[in-house]
Amino acid sequence: MHTILNHPLVNHRVALMRDQATPPKLFRELVNEITTFLAYEALKDVRIKEVPVQTPVAKTTGRLVDEHVVLVPILRAGMGMLDAMLHVLPYAKVGVLGMQRNEETAEPIPYYAKVPPAKGEELAIVIDPMLATGGSACDAVSQLHKLGYKRVKFLNLVSAPEGLSRFEKEHPDVPVWSAALDERLNSHYYIVPGLGDAGDRIFGTL
Repeated sequence: MHTILNHPLVNHRVALMRDQATPPKLFRELVNEITTFLAYEALKDVRIKEVPVQTPVAKTTGRLVDEHVVLVPILRAGMGMLDAMLHVLPYAKVGVLGMQRNEETAEPIPYYAKVPPAKGEELAIVIDPMLATGGSACDAVSQLHKLGYKRVKFLNLVSAPEGLSRFEKEHPDVPVWSAALDERLNSHYYIVPGLGDAGDRIFGTL
């Protein structure tokens, strides 16, 4: 199951983010803003609890989020989405998965993993700007399942049809939210039209 945020406010920011003339500072701000929109949509079904609240006028009932969330950015580009997620979910725990792409095969090479142990019904949210071949995202979810996480979601900025198709075949139970679904992958496994290397643009290492 996948959701593409086809909204004017999101599309506006995606267009600015794609522009090669956009400097790293603005690029990071756009990533944060788009991630916030993604989080808003992806978290509509989080568990809540009702609590009594005393306003200055009367007693009422409030609804608080009652969810144990673990945010899992894929290093390094996923770190660019982390601040926005923590702004929305300040109580969340954070785990990281490090993966390097084999430039010949485009398959991920895991090199680091530090994720809080699953204890029950935690919700793990994997964040990574690009879903290109789907290799890193699929591997990340597989690692989380092996660690005992039963509830997983995946948020990204831009998806390629090839990566989305692979992800849905390997993990049909994991919902995906994207800000844009692009045309295709090129011969170098980059998303077209895409936005270039998200990690380089976030960290200014072009």
